[in-house]
Amino acid sequence: MAHRPQRTFRRRHVDSSDSDGAEDPTAEAGAQREQAARGSPERGPLPAVRAELAGPRRRARGPRGRGRVWASSRRADGGSGVPDEEGGTLHSSESRDDQTSSSDSSSSLEERKFSSAVQIPDAAFIEAARRKRELARVQGDYIPLDVKHPSTTSAVKRNSDEDPESEPDDYEKRILFTPKPQTLRQRMAEETTSRNEETSENSQEDENQDIWEQQQMRKAVKITEGRDTDLSHGSDSAAVKKFETSISFPPVNLEIIKKQLNTRLTLLQDTHRSHQREYEKYVEDIKSSKSTIQNLERSSNQALNYKFYKSMKMYVENLIDCLNEKIIHIQEIESSMHALLLKQAMTLMKRRQDELKHESTYLQQLPRKAETSTNGSLAVDENTQRILEEVESRRSRRRQARTLAGNFNHQEGTSSDDELPSAERTDFQENQGDILQDYKKVFEDVNDDFCSIQNILLKFQEWREKFPDSYYEAFIGLCIPKLLNPVIRFQLIDWNPLKLGSIGLKQMSWFTSIEEFIDTSVEDTKKDNSSDKKILSTVINKTVIPRLTDFLEFIWDPLSTSQTTSLIIHCRVILEEHSTWKNEVSKSKQDLLKSIVSRMKKSIEDDVFIPLYPKSTVEDKTSPHSKFQERQFWSALKLFRNIFLWNGLLPDDTLRELGLGKLLNRYLIIALLNAIPGPDVVKKCSQIAACLPEKWFENPAMKMSIPQMESFIQCLLQSAHNLSRSEFRNEVKEVILILVKIKALNQAESLIEEDHLDDLKSLIKEV
Repeated sequence: MAHRPQRTFRRRHVDSSDSDGAEDPTAEAGAQREQAARGSPERGPLPAVRAELAGPRRRARGPRGRGRVWASSRRADGGSGVPDEEGGTLHSSESRDDQTSSSDSSSSLEERKFSSAVQIPDAAFIEAARRKRELARVQGDYIPLDVKHPSTTSAVKRNSDEDPESEPDDYEKRILFTPKPQTLRQRMAEETTSRNEETSENSQEDENQDIWEQQQMRKAVKITEGRDTDLSHGSDSAAVKKFETSISFPPVNLEIIKKQLNTRLTLLQDTHRSHQREYEKYVEDIKSSKSTIQNLERSSNQALNYKFYKSMKMYVENLIDCLNEKIIHIQEIESSMHALLLKQAMTLMKRRQDELKHESTYLQQLPRKAETSTNGSLAVDENTQRILEEVESRRSRRRQARTLAGNFNHQEGTSSDDELPSAERTDFQENQGDILQDYKKVFEDVNDDFCSIQNILLKFQEWREKFPDSYYEAFIGLCIPKLLNPVIRFQLIDWNPLKLGSIGLKQMSWFTSIEEFIDTSVEDTKKDNSSDKKILSTVINKTVIPRLTDFLEFIWDPLSTSQTTSLIIHCRVILEEHSTWKNEVSKSKQDLLKSIVSRMKKSIEDDVFIPLYPKSTVEDKTSPHSKFQERQFWSALKLFRNIFLWNGLLPDDTLRELGLGKLLNRYLIIALLNAIPGPDVVKKCSQIAACLPEKWFENPAMKMSIPQMESFIQCLLQSAHNLSRSEFRNEVKEVILILVKIKALNQAESLIEEDHLDDLKSLIKEV
């Protein structure tokens, strides 16, 4: 059913040239006549009325917008109307419109004629027409309701669509108070339709929104273009104005231009610097990003990473379990070897002290024995006699060995009396062999991956190369020395640093393996505090130095030149070449130096003994007293020489205190002053001067010697005065050379002047 158009009221203009205003209530008659012509039978006066109204209807056709549009709905009030095809009445509003327009345009003649010709039907006529129409419906001639005739029904539907006024009246419509029941299929169809409608509405809204945004963007572009055009016109006009001669410009000079240019240059430079900083920052960000990408690519395979970490964890746990089990055996063997060496050293030192005691006692008793009769009570003790015989036997064997070697300049007392009896030597070798057999069995049942330092470090090197971040975050460089400690201690069991010719630290396998591990470190080499670089120094401090300290405190004999020389070689490697920091001395190294000093002090107190005999007793160089005194002096001088071998490792003050204060001034000088003046004294003084470090006297501005050398200088001067009275000119010259060497130049000049040795002044000038 077509919708009724909305009522509109338009005022007709007076100067209309057409018949738009002629459309009145009789216009409905034309529609009724057209329906009758299609076959609807009409009886009574209604056809005549329709025929009568046909003429004005045709004249009323014209443009739709210019004529008056009437609503098809009936009004309850306001004048009579003409009945339509369905029995409806026309409203009387047209009369009022006609009257209004006639009052405005004074009613043309044509309208008057048309109004007189039209006859408005009365109520009885309209009621008769309605009855006829209802009768036609009942008979099926007007609106057939039989479904068996689809053609008739379709025709009726077409007619009803074409004629909106064919609808039944409002009071004839059936009002439904409840909705008609629907089937399941109908409800599903309605729900689907509603969803589709919602989706289409949403899509339509989105589409409308996009269209609206595009329109707004086009408008904005047009507005911007318009503004640019206005600005360009404005700038053109301004540019034109700039060149007007009537405008006066402020005065401009070179300074103002220069100032503006400098300001502009400064701004540009600042901008350039800021851009340069941003560029450098971006370059660093790019490098960092590339590095991160590489790290992520390397660590992308999480399965392999997990497998590696798991295997490494198992390896470390097994390694720790193995070392915890073996460290007990290592400590036992280490203690056994240390005890064996300590027993040998204590045997030798005790024998030397006993021999010194017995020989000194024997020499003290010897003068009284000469005065006593053969049946006197002072008989030589059998034990003392046996000891003296053993000592003389060993000396004889050493003399024969030196004679065969061609060494004729050897002094008695400078040799190390460390020969063991055959029985003791055999027993020592057997015990040492048993310990070494147990030593070889410690890691006999262990795989090389858990007892070889090279293989252990290769495991951690693989970790460092694959995952350096986690390696350094776990501080593996601090853990490696603790893991290697048992294995290194095991390898140092048969190492004797006191034995001349023993293997050096740099030649050991563990030392070279650690150096290679440090050299292949992927960490920045500029970092001095790298944990991997500290591995070697930490191993030395925690493992090697404690082992070396044990030898120094309990086994080392400072009187032995061979032991001291070998020990200095190993200590120099530790103290000079492998310091943890350039200006730092670790606690273990301080303990090592303290052990060296304390052991030499003990040796000075226990081993140095120079007896003083009357000159009448020692004048005979073949007498036992003279030989004993000579041996003890040269033994003390040997210790003096061994002390100064530590030059460069021990502080100078410590060396001066030990060598000069405790040994030279307390023992050697006293022996020289009580000796018979002669070439032997000068020789001994020359040997003492040769032991002194040359760097103490390298300063050319020195005119005075070291204060601790004052007693030695006085001894030299006394010997020179004694020799100058005799025919020992060469010995006096030797004394002056000694004074010049130790920078006692003033004393040398005084000696030359006092003894009138003008020919020896050239020795001082040469210095």
